[in-house]
Amino acid sequence: MAPSTETVTLTENVPSVSNRSEDERKRPELKIVWTNVYFMSLLHIMALYGIYLIPAASPRTWFWAWLCHFVGGLGITCGVHRLWAHRSYKATWPLRLLLMCFNCIAAQNDIFEWTRDHRVHHKYSETDADPHNATRGFFFAHVGWLLVKKHPDVIKKGKQLDLSDLYADKIIMFQRRHYKLLTLLFNVIMPVFVPWHFWNESFLNAFMICFALRYVVTLNATWCVNSLAHLLGSKPYDKSINPSESFPVVLMTGGEGFHNFHHTFPQDYATSELGMSLNPSKWIIDICAMLGLAYDLKTTSPDMVLKRRMRTGDKQHLNHHHD
Repeated sequence: MAPSTETVTLTENVPSVSNRSEDERKRPELKIVWTNVYFMSLLHIMALYGIYLIPAASPRTWFWAWLCHFVGGLGITCGVHRLWAHRSYKATWPLRLLLMCFNCIAAQNDIFEWTRDHRVHHKYSETDADPHNATRGFFFAHVGWLLVKKHPDVIKKGKQLDLSDLYADKIIMFQRRHYKLLTLLFNVIMPVFVPWHFWNESFLNAFMICFALRYVVTLNATWCVNSLAHLLGSKPYDKSINPSESFPVVLMTGGEGFHNFHHTFPQDYATSELGMSLNPSKWIIDICAMLGLAYDLKTTSPDMVLKRRMRTGDKQHLNHHHD
């Protein structure tokens, strides 16, 4: 989404000065990006209309919308998150190209920007340098951070990161140069054209269901990792951090809700100790590895996981079965 110069000052509802942290006391006032507010509001209204239109659409259209959501999600989970942001495995150029296209279907900023912001999020989690700092509340962590100007600390710390691996990846830089055109093609035109052309779905149904509704579902599923998985759930690996094991988020994101594990062991490609339990993103990476498209998959040894759980976890459910 393009940034806007049209801003308005909004004072946050925060505790009295005596009860506020140092970060909160020096935090600048929020500056709303109205272009993003209008876009997100309109998109969600169209998605609600898409829900209304579902009964009138072909079952093939329902399946196509789900398929676009699923592969777009893989562009986030297997692609920009596990491959590019955390470098938890390596991929050949055909797989990287495919994941880049899937990432364009999801349309959640280009790989370079997403990766940079996510690395900052992990390095400075729950501080003002965290783009979606969950200590600022559920709404901010979920979508509010996209509706306001970035905190100066996010920009400052992002510039200090080593992003040489991203600059060296020709597929990432190609996507960055042509991002608007690529997302128009993969996020809007392709999802709408296929049902409209191949089985004569009405353009209205195709647009509202396969673009608007599907896009909103994908966005909110991803946002739940930043909000729900940072505010609710168990903490078997590190009870001192906000990220938690959130089963609802696991269901919504294809395995990204095991968040206490992920923030404790961010280099693990499975993002979970329970590798075979509701982790389709891991299964896809494993299949790609069998086909020779993915390699150098990084894992965390069970012994290391157990030692960390005993040292910093909440020590509940230590006798559960490991897949």
